Order: sequence, then C-alpha cells, then structure tokens
Amino acid sequence: MATNRTFTMIKPDAFGAGNSGAILKMIEEAGFKIVALKATKLTKEVAGKFYEVHSARPFYGELCDFMSSGPIIAAILEKENAVADFRTLIGATNPKEAAPGTIRNLFAKSIDANAVHGSDSDENAAIEGNFFFSQFERIA
Repeated sequence: MATNRTFTMIKPDAFGAGNSGAILKMIEEAGFKIVALKATKLTKEVAGKFYEVHSARPFYGELCDFMSSGPIIAAILEKENAVADFRTLIGATNPKEAAPGTIRNLFAKSIDANAVHGSDSDENAAIEGNFFFSQFERIA
C-alpha cells in the first residue's frame, strides 16, 4: 500500500549552482507539501552511512566524496502517491534520459551530479526521512 510521504535531498551540485529555490518551487507547484526541511552539510562518514546500501559498489567512495562536497537540503514531502509521483517529477537518474521539464532534465549536470535524490520505495522513504529528521522536527 502506497504512503503519502517521500524523502528528497537537493544535492551539492544543485545547491551550489543556486537552484534550490527553483527546485523547491517545482516541488510545491507539483502539489507536494513540505513537512520537514533543513539545509546541512554531510561529512564523508555521514554520507557513507546514508549510502551504506551501496558500500560494495565501485562508485561508493566517489558518491560519498560528492555528497560531502557541499551543502544539501533534506526534505520530507507529502502528497497522495508521494513516492511514485516524486520519481516522475525528478525524472530519470541520467539527465540525458530525463523527460523534458523534469527536475533532472532542467538542473542535473550528469548522471553523478543529478541534482536531487528521491526515495525509490515507501520503505526507503521512511528510512531515509528518519535518517535526517526526528519525529519532533517534523511539521504536523
């Protein structure tokens, strides 16, 4: 059963390029309610914990380096069918394959610097949201 919350991060490339406001505007215009939001900078260790599921993959070290290279914005979003609708809004991981008008089509620089993270399942949305936010930080 689908939930009505998902997790996203605006990655260091999009934050550093000054695209955070435009991305957040697109998210809200797509009908998502932002229920938790914070800007932070990940250490390499924290990035490693967040992406631990990829620790055996060859790109893991580079991913942790990239995600700790600058500030990010973490957010929990709410909308009916949140995970699937957000995945549609952000577009394919590779911006060259992302549909026109999607966040990655508009703001991603490459498959690695792809502007945003979006949870791929309801289970991961809960895990990822809890990684960055306690229940007391969330807006009701």
